[in-house]
Amino acid sequence: MGGIANRHHTKSRRNAGRSHMALRATKFAACPKCHSLMAPHRVCANCGYFKGKEMIDVMKKANKKEQKRREKVLGQTEKK
Repeated sequence: MGGIANRHHTKSRRNAGRSHMALRATKFAACPKCHSLMAPHRVCANCGYFKGKEMIDVMKKANKKEQKRREKVLGQTEKK
């Protein structure tokens, strides 16, 4: 008779065990240089800075159209 449960858990006990399986929203922080949203303790994907230092040269990886757009955005944020 293997495979047949002798005792069943109630719905409340079943659901109480699942109460810790809920997903949480991802937290984001504003980049201090360009003010775009980024994951905390990570390099900013928009400007490539982390803790005030440039870690990644974002302009080198972008195509010409993207470079112009980023230069315009970074120029506006530096004026503030």
